[in-house]
Amino acid sequence: MADSGSQLTEERNYSGWAVYRRLLGYVRPYWPHFLLATFAMMLVAGTQTASAWLVKPMLDAGFVDRDPATIRLVALGVVATFLVRGVATFTSTYGMAWIGRRVIRALRSEVFDRLLTLPSRFFDGNSSGMLLSKLTYNVEQVARAGSDALTILIRDSVTVVFLIIYMATVSWRLSLIFLAIGPVVALVVVYVSKRFRRISHRIQKSIGNVAYIAEEAIDGHEVVRTFGAQEYERRRFQRANDRNLKQYMKFTAAKAASTPIVQFLAAIALSVVIYLATMQQAVEPIGLPAFVSFVAAMGLLLQPMKRLTNVNPAIQRSIAAGDSIFTLIDLPPERDEGTRTLDRAEGRISFQSVQFAYPGGEDVLRDINLDVNAGERIAIVGRSGSGKSTLVSLLPRFYDCERGAITLDGVPLQEYRLADLRRQIALVGQQVVLFNDTVAANIAYGHGDDWDHERLRAAAEAANARAFIERLPEGFETAVGQNGVLLSGGQRQRLAIARALFKDAPILILDEATSALDTESENEIQVALEHLMAGRTTFVIAHRLSTIENADRIVVMDQGCIVEVGSHSELLHHGGVYATLYRMQFGAEQAIAEHRSTGAG
Repeated sequence: MADSGSQLTEERNYSGWAVYRRLLGYVRPYWPHFLLATFAMMLVAGTQTASAWLVKPMLDAGFVDRDPATIRLVALGVVATFLVRGVATFTSTYGMAWIGRRVIRALRSEVFDRLLTLPSRFFDGNSSGMLLSKLTYNVEQVARAGSDALTILIRDSVTVVFLIIYMATVSWRLSLIFLAIGPVVALVVVYVSKRFRRISHRIQKSIGNVAYIAEEAIDGHEVVRTFGAQEYERRRFQRANDRNLKQYMKFTAAKAASTPIVQFLAAIALSVVIYLATMQQAVEPIGLPAFVSFVAAMGLLLQPMKRLTNVNPAIQRSIAAGDSIFTLIDLPPERDEGTRTLDRAEGRISFQSVQFAYPGGEDVLRDINLDVNAGERIAIVGRSGSGKSTLVSLLPRFYDCERGAITLDGVPLQEYRLADLRRQIALVGQQVVLFNDTVAANIAYGHGDDWDHERLRAAAEAANARAFIERLPEGFETAVGQNGVLLSGGQRQRLAIARALFKDAPILILDEATSALDTESENEIQVALEHLMAGRTTFVIAHRLSTIENADRIVVMDQGCIVEVGSHSELLHHGGVYATLYRMQFGAEQAIAEHRSTGAG
């Protein structure tokens, strides 16, 4: 299977018609509204032609026959024409906007749903700034092809057709002159369409780069300021911003040039018509009122032709954005081919000759063999880059091992339904993710809106979090801010533990859960973790070795391999890698303690 993480870097280049046809599929559920809006647009086109037609009886009755009755009818006709045009314009504009916003809603929902189901490898290769750009900017561009652009295409195309038909009824010879510019206009439109779409792809990419760089600078604002890198980030952002400006100006130049060219061609046709029509032999067959009506129709043609020329850039931009959006929507979700259901696992896990590598890289895990009993506490230690986090990420199937197998209660992980498998696992990491919601909603995350409040308070109590929660302005209903910015590191960590306790999963993964905390906070968190680990199969990844001395077994990893397994005392007695790491860390901690003690003295 192709890797989803790399597919998005290049769009699939769907044809313009394929994108438009697919986009119209989103309009299909609203076909009654679309038909009403289309009928209204045809009425608008009809009133344009009626305006040109009214010129002839107005001149005949007003300046030639001076018939009061006809003049009154013409005056009423003018009022009626503009009344119908006003109502029809409102109906078509509002109706197409109503449909367009629902298309945007449907597209955004599909894109967001796909983002929720894509495999982890996809996010490894695509920045969140780029993805947010697709969800916001690109979707808006695509939807314009289904509302604004489609309105202009239908209304003005019908207007042009009606006016040309009327002109032909007045004088088909003069109409042929105007129609002669059609092929030349078509060539201009075809040429600029290709250029518009090519530049539009570049614009979307440049906007994604702007969003990506801004996102990095915002998320890392403390690092940027600490290292005095504001000027570096400013230059980096300016380069991306300049690229975006350059592409926009190319797009604007092509758009600005195409419209005058088409209007110039129309003006040539109009001048030829006027020249020939004013010759004695041309005027006599149609009469002066009919000729003025013909010229009025030609004048009315210029505006819809201008709009039809101007709408082409929007359509090409929409098609380019649609190429990007539909490429994302069409990516395959993470594989979930398992059929076995699982209510609650015992927690027996076995790694059997597991091997894994990230795309384009060397093996991160090599020949991993490990059997874990239900309820056993396994600590995983090793130097940075030894594969500790990667190993535990295979349990919830964020990634699938390339060779070997992992079983849960004797069954390969791939045989379980993905939702059932992940319901058995709770995760508490070093980087706590909290959502901009209430404390209660963050603890009960994933359980919907209907949860047991007593059970929620019990989870907070067991996580040593209830006391500080109840001191918050609104207690459990206090909003925590984006990613818990209103809470301290220790408070965020305790909420993460409370969330894991509330989930009550039989398997627990603790990935450096206390490494970012001070000693006082770590002691409080450690008590909460003891409550959390009780009776659960637990994997503890720890850098601070003093926190995992009570583990049932310690697994030592080095360069993707398991090099030692045993209890704390066994591994120290063995004198291998673990003993070396422990002595180095213990010696460093003892030196720091002595230094502090000396300083205090």
